[in-house]
Amino acid sequence: MDIEYDVVVVGAGPGGSVAAKYAAKSGCSTLLVEKRQEIGTPVRCGEGIAKRWLDDVGIEPSSRWIANEVDGARIISPNGTVLTVDESMAGNECGYVIHRDVFDLSLAQQAAAAGAEVMVKTSATGILREDGRISGIRAKSMGREFTIRSKVVIGCDGFESQIGRWAGLNTNLKPKDVDSCYEYTLVGVDIDRRYTDFFIGNIAPGGYIWMFPKGEDTANVGIGVQTSKIKGPGEAKMYLDRFIEKHPEFSKGKPIMEIAGGVSISAPLEKTALPGFMLVGDAARMIDPVTGGGIYNACVAGRIAGEVAGRAVELGDYSQQMMDAYEKGWREKMEDHLYRNYLMKEKISKLDDQTFDRLVEAMTKVDMKRMTTLDILRAIRQKYPDLVKEFEEFM
Repeated sequence: MDIEYDVVVVGAGPGGSVAAKYAAKSGCSTLLVEKRQEIGTPVRCGEGIAKRWLDDVGIEPSSRWIANEVDGARIISPNGTVLTVDESMAGNECGYVIHRDVFDLSLAQQAAAAGAEVMVKTSATGILREDGRISGIRAKSMGREFTIRSKVVIGCDGFESQIGRWAGLNTNLKPKDVDSCYEYTLVGVDIDRRYTDFFIGNIAPGGYIWMFPKGEDTANVGIGVQTSKIKGPGEAKMYLDRFIEKHPEFSKGKPIMEIAGGVSISAPLEKTALPGFMLVGDAARMIDPVTGGGIYNACVAGRIAGEVAGRAVELGDYSQQMMDAYEKGWREKMEDHLYRNYLMKEKISKLDDQTFDRLVEAMTKVDMKRMTTLDILRAIRQKYPDLVKEFEEFM
């Protein structure tokens, strides 16, 4: 069986649903395919997002998927020094703690409301090529194999993306560019729901431990550790368990959910578009290498990809030049930040606990308007230039 659409989007995560929504709004017949039987599950996310970018991609905050609204974040150094920052400074990982499964489903519903069709339990199994461009995918659903022909394919199939590799893009990752992550949802914990907490230092080699409060006594407590700094994926859980045991406010809680997975902390791909094809979000390595956050970047890139697909279909132009409008669009929005944070990640991963303590202590003594890594370094340099000498190249 063959079916045909103007645009096919592979993967119904946030980036895929936003891409499908904007392709459909542009007038394209659009199909969104998802390999799982239920969009949004299983959850593999800390579930913290910011408020400030939602308008950029047309997402209206909803009590359906907001579990908790936070006032800010706290960064805790190895010796217990606490830096508290409010939401205006806290970056892309503060604002709301969400129910990620409901959030993802809501975005897919928006895509459907815009005119996209959604097909679950449908896996992409290969790429179609015709006249020097990608012209659709091979797919499998409920034991049936078929082809989906399209004028544009948008790949949004996440960290373990295969469609980018099938298309001919280099999506390989080095161990130092991957975090191994583990997370509990704990109930009965003693937390301040007003703040997300980030514990830094060698309690999480090359990464950090997070606490996202989902209610008065419920929180996601998780860890990301650099794969090159551990012997196996089980060590992430070991480090997290060791941390929880030493913190009574968490150890008194009971786990109701456990999740594990990988997160890329690499630089973005050098190429994310080919004739008739665009790669979006985690699949394109658009995750922030310092924070590990990727929802914002995926949604912004998804909107750009959907709008470029709409123009391509309208003009009947699926050339590399047309697809490069997507490259230009997303890179103008986030490339400098992602590359700078990748280089920053390389430096941060080599710091010892004493340096982390000094940095956090210094941050408590300087006035900062924003909480990006660049602003942190600039603020510290004003009073403690010796602390940031090795970071001068970023400033």
